[in-house]
Amino acid sequence: MKKKYKSTMYACFIGYIVQAIVNNFVPLLFVTFQNSYQIPLSKITLLITINFLIQLIIDLVSAGFIDRLGYRFSVILAHICSAVGLIALTILPELFADPYTGILVAVAVYAVGGGLIEVLISPIIEACPTDHKESAMSLLHSFYCWGHVGVVLISTIFFTIAGIANWKILTLIWAIVPVANMILFTRVPIYSLNEDGEQGLNLKELFAKKVFWLLMLMMLCAGASEQAVSQWASTFAEKGLGVSKTIGDLAGPMSFAFLMGISRLIYGTYGERINLEKFMKFSTVLCIVSYLCIAFVPNPVAGLIGCAVCGFSVGIMWPGTFSKASAAIQKGGTAMFAMLALAGDVGCSGGPTLAGFVSSAFGNNLHVGICAALVFPVLMLCSLYAKNRTMAP
Repeated sequence: MKKKYKSTMYACFIGYIVQAIVNNFVPLLFVTFQNSYQIPLSKITLLITINFLIQLIIDLVSAGFIDRLGYRFSVILAHICSAVGLIALTILPELFADPYTGILVAVAVYAVGGGLIEVLISPIIEACPTDHKESAMSLLHSFYCWGHVGVVLISTIFFTIAGIANWKILTLIWAIVPVANMILFTRVPIYSLNEDGEQGLNLKELFAKKVFWLLMLMMLCAGASEQAVSQWASTFAEKGLGVSKTIGDLAGPMSFAFLMGISRLIYGTYGERINLEKFMKFSTVLCIVSYLCIAFVPNPVAGLIGCAVCGFSVGIMWPGTFSKASAAIQKGGTAMFAMLALAGDVGCSGGPTLAGFVSSAFGNNLHVGICAALVFPVLMLCSLYAKNRTMAP
């Protein structure tokens, strides 16, 4: 039994690497698309919005069809969409009169895959008969961070050696990962969240629970606390170190993702010895300190250090909230995980949006924008304390 469920866990780990690929590889090609296909920056930016919106829609509607289609069929479909989208990216721009249309179609296809993966992988890992579910959840989410680091690092090395003109070759290489994992998911056992074929809670039953709305707020704050800083990490790196955009991406977003992965790996490895409640509170306080460092310490290098520390501090927020939800709402099922993913994605959009709007209002002052986004880790900390009145630790 142990060997069987471990193969399922490995497939889930790779699943989050696939999501990291579809979310983080194409943004590395934005300048190339702009130069090769003469696509204006406004349209390039829209690709991020389309990817995000489609994943949000999948979060919203998936609760209605995943249980009917089954987890295995759905997760295989997710990997097919991810692979087809990446492969289409190398073909469709030349097939359409407007290359941008081809790129947009490819992004839409792999966004469906990314959205399904986000909804499916966490409940699949939660259903595995592991001894320490909180640790397994944290370890799972660390693989998104390692995937992010790997995508940026390997792609940068490839472009340096082979040249950016050969991006299609690397895209096809990345497409091998979802294809291989799709095959793996056809063979591994997939367990049910509900025993004896019982149905999970529906949306109406979830919405009736006060604790559910607190968990939704926690997920929103987790996503916003993470992305409000992550989206600006490259800017702080460039300003603080006076380096090129490429090196800035490596020093900023990669250091953020690496330390976020370290945080999740620590809890994933030693979770049975660490109190999740205390670790989340400590991490949230550390997040607030890192925000204050970014917002109020005028030295740009200190801002960069604050960004890196923030990566570590937000690491446990997302998987920790998933674990607390599973413990607090028995038989929450697919609907609960889908709604939590939706709240997290809304936060991922809302955090950097708030920081950007406030920064613009104060003459593009990022420090003021980050200060405004401080509301999210503060709300997270308040929610953790409020949790004691509404659900068990």
